[in-house]
Amino acid sequence: MRDIAIVMLFASGAVMALRRPYIAALLWVWVGLMNPHRLGWGFAYSLPLAMIAAGTLFFSMLINPEQVRWTMRFPVPLLLTFVGWMGITTALAVFPDESFEKYIFVLKVLLMLLPVAAVIRTREEILGFIVVVTGSLAFFGIKGGIFTALTGGGSRVWGPPASVIEGNNELAVALIITVPLLYYLATQSTLLRGLPFISKIPEKWSKRFLYGAMFLCLLSALGSHSRGALLAMIAMGSVLWWRSKSKLALFVVAMIVGVMAIAFMPEEWTTRMNTIQTYEEDDSAQGRINAWTMAVNIANGNLTGAGFVTDSPIIYQKYAPNPNFVIVAHSIYFQVLGEHGYIGLFLYLAFWIATYSLAGRLAKLTVGHEQLEWAHTLASMTKVSLIGFCVGGAFLSLAYWDMPYYILVILLCTERCVQEALNQTSNLAQKTKDIMPKQGPTNALPTRRGQDAPLC
Repeated sequence: MRDIAIVMLFASGAVMALRRPYIAALLWVWVGLMNPHRLGWGFAYSLPLAMIAAGTLFFSMLINPEQVRWTMRFPVPLLLTFVGWMGITTALAVFPDESFEKYIFVLKVLLMLLPVAAVIRTREEILGFIVVVTGSLAFFGIKGGIFTALTGGGSRVWGPPASVIEGNNELAVALIITVPLLYYLATQSTLLRGLPFISKIPEKWSKRFLYGAMFLCLLSALGSHSRGALLAMIAMGSVLWWRSKSKLALFVVAMIVGVMAIAFMPEEWTTRMNTIQTYEEDDSAQGRINAWTMAVNIANGNLTGAGFVTDSPIIYQKYAPNPNFVIVAHSIYFQVLGEHGYIGLFLYLAFWIATYSLAGRLAKLTVGHEQLEWAHTLASMTKVSLIGFCVGGAFLSLAYWDMPYYILVILLCTERCVQEALNQTSNLAQKTKDIMPKQGPTNALPTRRGQDAPLC
């Protein structure tokens, strides 16, 4: 029954996507992040839903060109440069065949960002996109949070099967990144009523549900026993506290929640978290340091790195201090460094810095415009999510996982939407000035949608 329900839901979405490529983009994101077909045990498990979603998206874009608006705004050129450099490092890789296979996978993830961004055009579509992105991950956070509460935190929470975030650590960081976006949706509960299905839910209940989902996602992250997730939570909490207008109140609440969480979690969890301070005695931490040192040694000896395959006994034998402790990089930074060298790491860091800067520019662009407050808050929350990824990702091999890149899509589409709204406002003000010379221009955006109303 589960397989039938998933396939029917996907098929109905694919049919609607023939008229709206935006729906196909949502299908692609849903399948990529949630892996819904892997939640069944029957015929749906091995169906190529991602391939079908991508094919539907391109076909719908072809027959509905008026709904497509490509963007090459910065930092997209940086992303394409990074993709090109990875092609060079793949050609010169130690294991070219295996690296090429991984490169194709990465291409599918990164290059699909462009058509997805091209079909998201309005505020409602941006909000719908955020709902699908967060909902695909919050599903596991809600389930995991309930599991953690029922088991007292004694068992670990795992991610969707056969996915990039199947591991407990990966899922925890994914949920941490999702929490700021859930908070954003909770603050925009009025606007969410303009979306299909959600419009039928009373606003107070949708807001309560989102706040509850936030709590369960955080509880699930704690239940994963992930030290990287704990550090990411602290980093994100610090940023939220710094930006808050009620620093004392937020500090008191955070302390109370923190003490309650530590008291709730079992001794096994506390012992594992304490190994952050005693990493010299922890085999897992020593294994990561060994992998990081190997990545530095690879980059020092090879301009283009070793290619996508570095967790090989042959490479460890040549570059690692301990050649017998073979693991993956366990860090987005050292992962890119070992695979693509210092140039690759520079491009990777430059891309994320530029993405963070885009969020900052968007926040400044929308400040003071009441009708664009939704975009201002969104820019602030995406910055918090990016910080969570940068801190949590320092301990995991998630350099090419698609969810953080969807934050770029959100920012690009929001900036375009906001810029169009501001341009239309400027034109409207100029028309008003020409007709009524004695009345000065106004910075307020139109409150009613009409011929001159902004697209947002």
